[in-house]
This record gives sequence, structure tokens and C-alpha cells, in this order.
Amino acid sequence: MLEPIPFKLVADAAATVAVAPLPTKTCRKRRKIDVLRLARDGSISKEHNSTFEALEGIALSVKESNESSVKAAEDISISVKESDISNSDQQQNQSEGREEQADQAPSREHPKFGLTSVCGRRRDMEDAVTIQPWFCSEGAENQSGMHLFGVFDGHGCSHVAVRCKHRMHQIVNEEIGRLTEERIQWKKTMERSFTRMDHEVHEYRGGDGAVASSCRCELRTPPCEAVGSTAVVAVVTPDKIVVSNCGDSRAVLCREGVAIPLSSDHKPDRPDELNRIQDAGGRVIYWDGPRVLGVLAMSRAIGDNYLKPYVIPDPEVTVTERTEQDMCLILASDGLWDVVSNETACTVARKCLRSQKPPSPPGSADLSVGEASDKACSDASTLLTKLALARHSTDNISVVVVDLRR
Repeated sequence: MLEPIPFKLVADAAATVAVAPLPTKTCRKRRKIDVLRLARDGSISKEHNSTFEALEGIALSVKESNESSVKAAEDISISVKESDISNSDQQQNQSEGREEQADQAPSREHPKFGLTSVCGRRRDMEDAVTIQPWFCSEGAENQSGMHLFGVFDGHGCSHVAVRCKHRMHQIVNEEIGRLTEERIQWKKTMERSFTRMDHEVHEYRGGDGAVASSCRCELRTPPCEAVGSTAVVAVVTPDKIVVSNCGDSRAVLCREGVAIPLSSDHKPDRPDELNRIQDAGGRVIYWDGPRVLGVLAMSRAIGDNYLKPYVIPDPEVTVTERTEQDMCLILASDGLWDVVSNETACTVARKCLRSQKPPSPPGSADLSVGEASDKACSDASTLLTKLALARHSTDNISVVVVDLRR
């Protein structure tokens, strides 16, 4: 690119002369420009007219080059700005889309429950309780609203009840995940779950001999097989209450102020259980009440391998449709039911739930570990436990109250 060379005019009395400035000392040589003589009237002579036209062309080309550079820079700036605006709009649209999806996603309502479990007048605590909100991750139905509640009343020691506490909900979840039908067959699912739980307990004791550190069976040699546990498990879905019972723990539904038992105690003197035991070759001996072979005061339980096949782990399963009149579900060990009737328990729970005390905020309690997610349910379970103690219950007492109101 050629560079324009500035020049200045010098006027005297005779003529005006344009003198070119001295070239700077650089390594680049410049073309020498002759002195131009102008007429007195200021016009340019014809021999130098071409020189001036060449200089004007050079200056004009430089100006046009500068203008195109500025225009290109402006175009680049505008393009970058438009790209930034487009990216910003895209990010805003994505953010709005995520917010819209979050608004459309169903909210997970925390189940309201209260739990109280005390040793009572027994030397050892052999009860165990499990609360598992949203325990199910697979299956054909809407598992987002499935919650599992379980009460396990151990006898002989606590390790079978504790094992059921930690494993029962996982086994039920696995059994539901194996289903290929569109709808869950609850009776078959829960029966398989209880059978698997009984096998695990047997392997847990007889296989590796592993026991909980607090279990007093570890002091016995050989390991004692006279250990078992009852199990009452309730799976609450948005439209059903599925109760599986094995033993003499119990589940009672409070509907419109009426106590509806959802399970039946497995006592050795129950007519159908008595016939089953006798058909298997066993006997029911009355020793401080009816007992299988004069030992166990229940006809079904998880564990108790030395009493098989007279004592079996098969549960009785009931499936109840939920209604708007359902108020609460009570699960408890026989430490409560031995001294408190179904009707009395429902009356106490109903009065607590109708109290004017405000419920605790949703999610304020740790549902996987905590003893309550609702103040009214907690008050009901505590009051029922105190009532059983006041009526001189001699067993461990575990009570779970679940609020079913919508």
C-alpha cells in the first residue's frame, strides 16, 4: 500500500513553491518529488497535474480502505452481539422449560405417621419397627406413593426382628420388580417376600453364625434355634392398604370412627390353626395359655426353625380399598393389644388427630430414621403406649399410627 506524503506551500514575492519535507532516516527509500512551481494565480501547471491526481487517488484509496476496515469491525461486533443474544435467549428458554417441567412433575407428599416403641416391663427390648416412605423403585403401578410400615415382635432374642427390620422392605421391593404383570398380585408378592425373609433368617443364624453385637444369643453354644419374630407389614398406596400378618401383632383401620381389623391374630387355639397344627402331627398344649408343643404362644412366625412344620412363616394378606372416610391405620405389637381393644385404640387415635395442634411442616423430620413426621400422630402413638403401660402390660410395646386423611 502506498503512503501519502504531506507537503506544504511556501509563498514569496515571485512565486509560490511547494517544498517536500526531508525523508526520515529509514531503511526504506522514498521516491523524490520535484519542486512544483505554481503560477501567480494559484493554478497548477499541466505538466504537474498528473502528479496531483496520483496523490489524490492514493489518499482516496487509503480513506476507502480505512472505512472498509471500520465497517468490517462493526459487522463483527454486531455478529458477536447477536450471537450472545441468541445464546442468552436459548439459555432462558431452557431454564423456563426446566421450571415448567418441575411445575408439572407430581409433588411427593410426605406420609404422616407417629411411632413409639418402649421396652416396658420386660428385661430386654425385642421389638423392631421399620418406616420406609417411597420404598419401591420398580413395578407396574405408581410406586411414587408406596410406603411400607412394619412392626416385628421378637421372641427368644431380638436378632430375627432386627433382621426383618433391615431386610423386609428390600425383599418386597425386589419381588415387585420381578413382576411381569401389569398390576401387582399382592397376595403372591407378599407370600414370596415372607418366605424369602424366613430363609434369610435361617441362613443368617445357621450359615455363618453372624449375629448383632447386642444379641445375647452369641453367648450360647451351639446357636439357639428357638428364636423368631412376628411380622405385621402394611404397604400403603394411593388407593390401597395391603396388610400382611404373621403372628399375633395386629393392624387396625379407623374408618368413620369404626375400628376395622385388617389382620387376625395367629393363636394356636384358633380353630383353623389348631386343625392345621394337628394335621401336621403337632399338638397344642395349654401351659399358661395355648402353646405349640407347650412352648410358643403363636402358630405362625418368622424363624423358630425347631418348631417347623407346626409354626410356619406364611402370612395372611388382606387388600383394602382406601376411601375418603379413612382416618388412620394403627399397627402395634401384642404389648398394646393384650390390654387395649381395637375400639379404644381407634377412639384415642381419632381424638388426637382431631386436636387443634398444628401439624409439623412437611419434610421437617428425617423419615428414614425419625420417630414421627406429624405431631398429632406422634401424640396418638405416645398416648396409646402410656395407656398400655397404665393397664399393666408386661410386654414390649411398639405402636405406629399412620394418618390416612387426604
